[in-house]
Amino acid sequence: MDVIKTQQISARPIEKVIVHPLVLLSIVDHYNRIARDTRKRVVGVLLGSSFRGTVDVTNSFAVSDSDLNGYIAVPFEEDEKDPIIWFLDHNYHEAMFSMFKRINAKEHVVGWYSTGPKLRQNDLKIHELFHNYVPNPVLVIIDVQPKELGIPTKAYCSVEEVKENATQKSQKVFVHVPSEIAAHEVEEIGVEHLLRDVKDTTISTLATEVTSKVAALMGLDAKLSEIKSYLELVIDGTLPLNHEILYHLQDVFNLLPNLNVNELIKAFAVKTNDMMLAIYLSSLIRSVIALHNLINNKMLNKEHEKAEDAKSTTIPTAVGS
Repeated sequence: MDVIKTQQISARPIEKVIVHPLVLLSIVDHYNRIARDTRKRVVGVLLGSSFRGTVDVTNSFAVSDSDLNGYIAVPFEEDEKDPIIWFLDHNYHEAMFSMFKRINAKEHVVGWYSTGPKLRQNDLKIHELFHNYVPNPVLVIIDVQPKELGIPTKAYCSVEEVKENATQKSQKVFVHVPSEIAAHEVEEIGVEHLLRDVKDTTISTLATEVTSKVAALMGLDAKLSEIKSYLELVIDGTLPLNHEILYHLQDVFNLLPNLNVNELIKAFAVKTNDMMLAIYLSSLIRSVIALHNLINNKMLNKEHEKAEDAKSTTIPTAVGS
């Protein structure tokens, strides 16, 4: 434990968590090896750096309760019937971190991850354990089987909840922290090559682009529906008014173009007409090429039939002679 405690991590409150693609790939691989098709979750340690309230998660290593197909993992166990009972091997965790530190000394323990998919009763106890390694650890829940569009990560940190009644003892609670997916240029190139390898070659580029556009529009529709639901709850008095959220929404509306401007309407019309003209010409060219291929095919079949007829008429003459 002394090796881990020597790291210098700021105790400043966490404002944002950035998760890199390598971490997501490692967690998905960990889940598929250990807990696929089961109700269990997998747990691991997050490595990275923290600067001015932003936690940059660049690496991770696994924590699990089993060893499958030679996949070595840190022993972690929890009782499914009694979630309060759990166990984590400190020695193995510290040995793994010391080996990672030899590769990259700038990476420190910044928290831990879980495949949840939601918070559990013993998460606060596990989170308290990581306070021995970092002043303000972060918990990132990764949804390895997302059913909705959006970022598959949810980040949390713990804060002390002070009771209004002085006789009641304060306790730790989880609060949500904004999270995002980001990558360095080298990581982007690696992810791009990985996506090329898993891409279905039978699907055309146009179909892929259309699918991406549809997915993006579905994600936008989901976000707009979420904003609408939030505003309706605020109007009904179910949720308290949050001025910061309203300021961000006002910025979004201010950035939207004014569709009542004649120049903008004309520009949209010209752009749409250009696209429709390209689509029309493409359809005409495809029709002409298909008709040309049909004519060539009929000509080849006709020549083949003539050759077959000539061959059938010459065979009896040769036999008679």
